[in-house]
Amino acid sequence: MKRLYAAAFVVAGLAGCASAPPAVDTSEQEVVAIIGKVNNYWQQREPAQKWAFWDIAAYHTGNMEAYQITHNKAWLKYSQDWAAHNQWQGAKSNDKSQWKYQYGETDEHVLFGDWQICFQTYADLYRLDPDPHKIARAREVMEYEMSTPNKDYWWWSDGLYMVMPVMTKMYTITRNKQYLEKLYEYFDYANSIMWDNDAKLYYRDARYVYPKHQSVNGKKDFWARGDGWVFAGLAKVLQDLPYDDPHRTDFVVKFTEMAKSLKAAQSEDGYWTRSLLDPAHAPGPETSGTAFFVYGYLWGINNGLLERDEYLPVVRKGWRYLSQTALQPDGKVGYVQPIGERAIPGQVVDQNSTTAFGVGAYLLASSELVRLLRH
Repeated sequence: MKRLYAAAFVVAGLAGCASAPPAVDTSEQEVVAIIGKVNNYWQQREPAQKWAFWDIAAYHTGNMEAYQITHNKAWLKYSQDWAAHNQWQGAKSNDKSQWKYQYGETDEHVLFGDWQICFQTYADLYRLDPDPHKIARAREVMEYEMSTPNKDYWWWSDGLYMVMPVMTKMYTITRNKQYLEKLYEYFDYANSIMWDNDAKLYYRDARYVYPKHQSVNGKKDFWARGDGWVFAGLAKVLQDLPYDDPHRTDFVVKFTEMAKSLKAAQSEDGYWTRSLLDPAHAPGPETSGTAFFVYGYLWGINNGLLERDEYLPVVRKGWRYLSQTALQPDGKVGYVQPIGERAIPGQVVDQNSTTAFGVGAYLLASSELVRLLRH
């Protein structure tokens, strides 16, 4: 869908006006150079021939955004080679009677969202070069899933990033309205078990709902990357969701309510701690949640859903952290919490901590910043 930009934001914000802190005085060229440094560092060290599970697939959602910004054909080929290596599939079982959607890393877990995020990139590659083979497995899996009476497919917050954008991307290709109907049905279920209507944030899953689970100081424990998945996922959904969709307002409300809550939780140093409302639970910087949040704020500003005057300071501080602390001199993206599902007291997260999905989140944020600076 067409992006809506406020050109005045650049003048008043990140393009070097007198009121902007020098630490975030940047330009399109500088950010593009950072994207190149980060993505080349990753691709020169990691082969494209890796599995289609969530940790690698999340990187490719960022790589495709970086390609859209730079038109670097080597980066496009990297995702094409990855898709071909995985035969344009996620989990590969063909026995539908064995398909599962609880957690699992085997080929029978076809309906588990961590095996479906790859369909986002396959859909993006299809849009660039339409070939039905690229989305055949995505259609088979998602349309089978939608034919079942189950609605509890998205039972953990990460799943809202993994699969919600698959639904809108597949709708834009197929025009099958069932994708949008089931998108809302599954989203509504997820809200019923993970959304905290007072804090306006998501628990990672039903096991972490307060007061059953608490932070070390007895507070509600909202995991930064978990809420980052949701905030970024909402932005990606709203990018493609038709303006006349009967439930669009529900997605917008969740997005804008999260934006307010997350603004209050940001540290003065620009990052969000791993437990959003209890910084002492797992103190120190963390990049994956921070990058997803910065991406969401930038997307919201670029598309007219977030007020620039209110959220510009959030972007300034967040980008300062991402560009000056998270980014290492050689292009490594550091301070990424390893694979997990919660904020862990005492866990070491430092400048050498990096992951595929953390790089993907960084590419999302920096690519969206370029879009702001261009307009």
